[in-house]
Amino acid sequence: MNARNPHYRIDPFDLRLFTAVAQSGTITAGARAVHLSLAAASTRLRQLEQAIGSRVMQRAKTGITLTDAGRTLLRHAGRLQREMEALHAGMAAHAHGVRSTVRLLCNTAAITEHLPPLLGPFLAAHPDIDVELRELDSQDVLQAMRQERADLGIVADHVATEGLDTRPFREDNLVAVLPAAWTRRLGVRKAGLAFAQLLAQPFVGLPAEAGLSRFLQARALQHGRGLHQRVQVQGFEALLQLVADGVGVAIVPALTARRLARPGVCVAPLAEPWARRRLLLCFGKSEDLTPGAAGLLAALQA
Repeated sequence: MNARNPHYRIDPFDLRLFTAVAQSGTITAGARAVHLSLAAASTRLRQLEQAIGSRVMQRAKTGITLTDAGRTLLRHAGRLQREMEALHAGMAAHAHGVRSTVRLLCNTAAITEHLPPLLGPFLAAHPDIDVELRELDSQDVLQAMRQERADLGIVADHVATEGLDTRPFREDNLVAVLPAAWTRRLGVRKAGLAFAQLLAQPFVGLPAEAGLSRFLQARALQHGRGLHQRVQVQGFEALLQLVADGVGVAIVPALTARRLARPGVCVAPLAEPWARRRLLLCFGKSEDLTPGAAGLLAALQA
């Protein structure tokens, strides 16, 4: 194969042609799928191979076989085409009317407990505004806000928010939930359980990438150990059920514990300052907010 041609740039249409050929198994069928002649398709495929400096397919009378380079290209081509389709869909939405997207980052408690009853009425009242919602640990929310990768953020007040405007949002205490049969063993008192005491027990948790999971892991490391997670589940309802079944203990927002209360689960306060916290709305300069972001901010503060 000839050396890579530094002056040639891969055309998205060539990736579409290559994908069609790979999926159909022949250059003839692939060319037909993208409405090219066989000669034109063959020329474009040769130029594609020259552009990347490697053969992407072996040609034979019975059809084509992808090389290792071709299989790698096919994976990337599929991803790029999906992103292009998403881009076209997003721009089409703008073409049919003035739309705006508000990027909102928040921690686990906000996304599961506090935002659902607020976002629904706001979105219903503003059909021209979309909300891009993502869950992150409070520290990561702040980093994204400072890098201007979001319009609004919701964080716990244990993090430093210098350089950002903040507004009070909600009280958000954390509590321990444990199998009712374990209360005597753990010596649950009104003053609450120490986090270090819980670390000796098996835990039930959310996925490792969840904001609450990352927060608790960081707190455990401050005690020189990690959490023993027996199982990680996608939602709080499954988590509380596993606690009721005696699988392990968990730490959840107090509002979650009340909402999903069930027999077999004991709720105990945590004797840790970081368990008593407020959630804060944070953003850059208010004058820099888009109308959509300013409208959502007002709705969240109402």
